[in-house]
Amino acid sequence: MRRNPFHASLIALIVLVAPLAAQAFETRAKQAIILDYATGAELYAKNADELMHPASMTKMMTIYMLFDALKSGAVSLEDTLPISERAWRKQGSKMFVEVGKRVKVEDLVRGIVVQSGNDASIVVAEGLAGSEEAFAEQMTKKARELGMSNTTIRNASGWPDPEHISTARDLAILAAATIRDFPEYYPYYAERSFTFNNIKQGNRNPLLYRNMGADGLKTGHTEEAGYGLTASAKRGERRLVLVAHGMESVRERSQETQRLLDWAFREFNTYPLFKAGDAVAEAKVWLGEEDRVPLVIDKDVVAVMKRSARKSMKVVAQFDEPVAAPITQGAKIGTLKITAPDMPPIEHPLFAAKDVGPLGMFGRLRAAVSYLVWDSGS
Repeated sequence: MRRNPFHASLIALIVLVAPLAAQAFETRAKQAIILDYATGAELYAKNADELMHPASMTKMMTIYMLFDALKSGAVSLEDTLPISERAWRKQGSKMFVEVGKRVKVEDLVRGIVVQSGNDASIVVAEGLAGSEEAFAEQMTKKARELGMSNTTIRNASGWPDPEHISTARDLAILAAATIRDFPEYYPYYAERSFTFNNIKQGNRNPLLYRNMGADGLKTGHTEEAGYGLTASAKRGERRLVLVAHGMESVRERSQETQRLLDWAFREFNTYPLFKAGDAVAEAKVWLGEEDRVPLVIDKDVVAVMKRSARKSMKVVAQFDEPVAAPITQGAKIGTLKITAPDMPPIEHPLFAAKDVGPLGMFGRLRAAVSYLVWDSGS
């Protein structure tokens, strides 16, 4: 399994996933990835680390930086930012801000998230960093901090630039970080329309208009890069993050992203197996004050796999017994081994749950006599 800096809980979590998704489903997208939000497990990947131009999906990072400033108190939703001529003149998708005026930060959030405004993105960049160039450098630095190792950002809107690059995996990391780090602001991504300057525009995310649990994030399109979408959907307690890019039309983007998410929700499930500290087995103790010691695992264990593979999964505790006393709490005693079809075996150490001291001299003598009487002739 490939692990990503996707979710903070991965530090104390063992995630198991069968790595056959890429061979099991075909998509017209040139680059795609589906990740389980709670665990970071990769359910599907197609050219997920291939460099590409993210287009307006770049605005997720612009908004991440703005959300970060809001959370830190550097700005508030009620603050206003000035509109420069550069922002006003920017072409492409627009919020339709007016040069020389000031716009509330909350309106700018919606102008970027809902209306995909290139002009609004520049307003935010200039307002937070003084210039779009300085803001792009800050965004690239933040991308590295988030684990987006293949992303370089040259502007705030995703305007075509040969050096402005990312990958499907990096965009998935960014989407997950947005959901995780800013739960109070993430609902802006679910808004379906926004009116500014008497101009009403609808959210370009096609999945928001379908009854499938989608609640964000961002579309992207350029002639060179094609059509892309970074999206998240939640059904019950499960949330998935999808990035699909390089499609040929708005219709294809809508159809392919829905197909991918429906397939992943249908085919995969999450199976909690153990909590950190759970006793997995007991080992016999030789010449100890107690005759058995519980064996525990130190991390949560969650299996993310195809539903069809669940019934064939095997969980085995492997250790040699009896274990000679004295035993120190936390000492490695054995191994937990988990196997399932089409999944490489996963092994994790098992530890003694408590100290077990040795028997005294007379106790050892009685144990030796008992062994000679009852076991030596067997």
